[in-house]
Amino acid sequence: MDDLGKLSPEKASRFARIALANIEREYPNKLDHVIGSAADVASPRQLHPAFFGSFDWHSCVHAHWLLARVLKLYPRLPQQDAIRAALDAHLAGQNIAGEIVYLQRPESRSFERTYGWAWLLKFAAELAGWDDADGRRWTRELAPLARVFVERFLSYLPIATYPLRHGVHSNSAFALAFAVDYARDCGAPGLAELCESKARQWYFEDRNAPAAWEPSGADFLSPTLVEAALMKRVLKREAFAIWLDGFLPGIAGREPGSLFTPAVISDRSDPMIVHLDGLNLSRAWCWRAIAAALPEGDPRVRAATETAAVHLSAGLAGCGSGEYVGKHWLATFAVLALTT
Repeated sequence: MDDLGKLSPEKASRFARIALANIEREYPNKLDHVIGSAADVASPRQLHPAFFGSFDWHSCVHAHWLLARVLKLYPRLPQQDAIRAALDAHLAGQNIAGEIVYLQRPESRSFERTYGWAWLLKFAAELAGWDDADGRRWTRELAPLARVFVERFLSYLPIATYPLRHGVHSNSAFALAFAVDYARDCGAPGLAELCESKARQWYFEDRNAPAAWEPSGADFLSPTLVEAALMKRVLKREAFAIWLDGFLPGIAGREPGSLFTPAVISDRSDPMIVHLDGLNLSRAWCWRAIAAALPEGDPRVRAATETAAVHLSAGLAGCGSGEYVGKHWLATFAVLALTT
């Protein structure tokens, strides 16, 4: 693999600078906030003392994940002190308590369901897997909030009759993938079993995915590929290879072509069209995961690996536009793709 496909120290430093600036930037801000009374009218920082920046709550959470991820990989980054100071400040006990108070409101029942839930658990798992004194302390600070979202998954999944399959925030397969990773890494067997059960219930019988219909104009996830990325977590290698053959039978021949061709972004100042930069990056993440999950010698590995590289190149090009509607979140998906 060439250097384009790796998270170099230089890329890590650049993405860290972006995330550090964004998590402190309160405005503009797109709140997911149901107002129950006049008393609920407040600023983002008042509502979310830990995660008030980066345009919206979930982007702020995954910017924090980015910072933890790059510092774990490159402890001597030029931004190391700034990252530690930022995580110290944002994950202070009183700030996490304030986030929990917000979630206790009846009006917050569906807050960030399920994308923000998944990213919070992804962040918690990243911290929990870090052999670092600060990381252990931040894990303890974040743990009460992580438990709230574990409980939300445990309450929500049994009543969720149908999955959400579109390529935006509430995609069920994306959330299950991160939730099952957290459950396995952080010792939550009940959550792991529930996620695996739901994945099988919702997706195991899927055949001939309508991937030719992708992408939609605001996708930043591929409904087809993120489902495969989930099922590779649930099925053993040989079983996954068989399932994938029924789900996406044209991979070896790179069909349908739309799934193997990077999305075209016509206007990076448009907050929905720029989602397609994220789609290219998340497709790279998924194709890499699929390639790694297939048996050695499987002819689909080459197609998946080469397609991941093409999408990664296209997505990284989009990260440099400077437009805030993309800049506040695309670096996270770049790190996700580069460190799969």
